[in-house]
Amino acid sequence: MKNKVIQTGPLFFSMTLEFLETYLPRQLGRSPKTIKSYRDSLTIFRRYLYEKYQISVAVFKFEDCNQKCIQEFIIYLKNNGNSPGTCNQRLTALKSYLWFAADRNITVQSVALSISKIPQCKVPKKEKETLTEEALTAILQQPPNTKIGLRDRVIMILLYDSAIRLEELLCLTLKDLSLQAANPYIRISGKGNKERIVAITQKTAEHLKQYLTIYHKDDLNMNQYVFITKIKEVIDKMSSGNVERFIKHYADSARVKYSKIPPKVYPHMFRRTRATDLYQNGVELELVSRILGHSSTETTKVYAKPSIEMLRKAIESVQIPAQANEQPLWTSCDEKEIAKLYGLR
Repeated sequence: MKNKVIQTGPLFFSMTLEFLETYLPRQLGRSPKTIKSYRDSLTIFRRYLYEKYQISVAVFKFEDCNQKCIQEFIIYLKNNGNSPGTCNQRLTALKSYLWFAADRNITVQSVALSISKIPQCKVPKKEKETLTEEALTAILQQPPNTKIGLRDRVIMILLYDSAIRLEELLCLTLKDLSLQAANPYIRISGKGNKERIVAITQKTAEHLKQYLTIYHKDDLNMNQYVFITKIKEVIDKMSSGNVERFIKHYADSARVKYSKIPPKVYPHMFRRTRATDLYQNGVELELVSRILGHSSTETTKVYAKPSIEMLRKAIESVQIPAQANEQPLWTSCDEKEIAKLYGLR
């Protein structure tokens, strides 16, 4: 790639500000997390051009962005330790930006079409681990009988029972809890600002009530976060890093007595375990999808892992045919008739 640019077409990065600040949040309604991912991808691509080829944003044009350029960028990402999934995220961001630019300037359409044909990296499929009933019980028994231990146990119970995402849990406010009714539930603001209501068990509701009497006894602000931290008299919602740390700590402690706990336990594993448990206990995939907040059951299918018992019942439900009594597909020896059965002429 050369630093000499003699073309007169539009600059590649000339529309990134509108793409990130207006198009993604206001027109498409993308979440801040998605926008950050797209911004990071475009930033990494810009730095790659400058650091590897000394090409500035002031000279790099859309027509310079060909398949070879993007393919070399993906190779650069891989060589720097990025996973196939991360490479695919960067590629998707670039493709989305190019199609946006193509709508604004027809001369960019051929570039967008060319880059759109670059295939995604193959991501190896790994079996996602879940927690057994014994492992989950062992971990939940680890928090001490202290104020902080109570908080930690309630968080882990709610992560499992409601199959809530960690960020969704940390964004829960007091007004999102309905614990007094015969059928307790929580109101969750999920991805894409989609709201859903998820029922929780009476036992989970009791744990939450106990937690509230200690952490929110005199709190009249219903917009206050449920799970909070207090640093230098400043109250804010708890960080995801804090939850990840204490879950790892309790899993490590429980593994001393119960060795079958996975080597790495993290918040999302509670959600995955709950979804898998629901499916294996006969809950319809569509309902599991609604509980998880998925827009499509295709996304939920990753959790639809059949248990050994489900497989056994499926096999036993199929009758073994009596092969000795099978009748031939044809009764005549006519060559043309036999050929027809094979779809031939």
